[in-house]
Amino acid sequence: MRTIVMKFGGASVDSPESFLHIADIIAARRKSYSNVVVVVSAMGDTTNQLLSLARKVHPDPPKREEDMLVSAGERMSSALLAMALKRKGFDALSFTGSQVGIVTSAKHADARILDVRPFRLFAPLRQGKVVIVAGFQGVGLDGGITTLGRGGSDTTAVALAAALQAQKVEFFKDVKGVFSTDPKMDPSAKFHEHLSYEEARAIVQKGSCILHERAIDLAAKAGICLRVLSYKQSVDSDEGTTIGFSSIDHEELPNPSFSKTKGQGYEALFQQEVKEVFSGV
Repeated sequence: MRTIVMKFGGASVDSPESFLHIADIIAARRKSYSNVVVVVSAMGDTTNQLLSLARKVHPDPPKREEDMLVSAGERMSSALLAMALKRKGFDALSFTGSQVGIVTSAKHADARILDVRPFRLFAPLRQGKVVIVAGFQGVGLDGGITTLGRGGSDTTAVALAAALQAQKVEFFKDVKGVFSTDPKMDPSAKFHEHLSYEEARAIVQKGSCILHERAIDLAAKAGICLRVLSYKQSVDSDEGTTIGFSSIDHEELPNPSFSKTKGQGYEALFQQEVKEVFSGV
């Protein structure tokens, strides 16, 4: 049983109509993969709007309450996408980060993932349902809702892929892949069809916001193929950038068994992040 994780950012879900469009993209992938897990960000500028709203109430809001507020944006997107898929004739269930077992440090607004326990996803995936997860969030060791910082939904997607032993993660952006510079600002920007993890990290470190650096690092540790594509292309288009494994080679790796009670060896993948959390304590 082949598994794919798909991640859609805020620009791809900036209107009610956009949910129906990305539902078509998901439906196309459903033809090739038995298990489809989708991670979504908040709609458009929702996170900034919620942060602005918080500061109208309190100039320096408590971080715990701020996390409770801003995490609502991703929950809203996940529910709306489940509705859009249902309208297209596909069974789908939405989940929060805490519901799918994304355990984090208790550092609000910039938490680190410590563990992923996705046991609640196994049954709906076995039933052929599309699983939609609210990105950017988890549950802290103290039981409180946490957020992973800007770009955290990318890390959510890779962490779930590692736990579920997915074949790859696809990130859908407003450009067709990774470029040497921002193609919207530089018409001469070079398009990259394939990058190593190190090359992708170097581009991000130069200021590109195409992917979260933490997500690339985790993918490298887990050996997960990353693909960056445009949601503006036709639903069957596969043009984009591959990071890490070639997608063809990676399809030959063993597939997960959801009859197991736990993913194999994924806890070690987060060991470095655990060290980062406690290094300053």
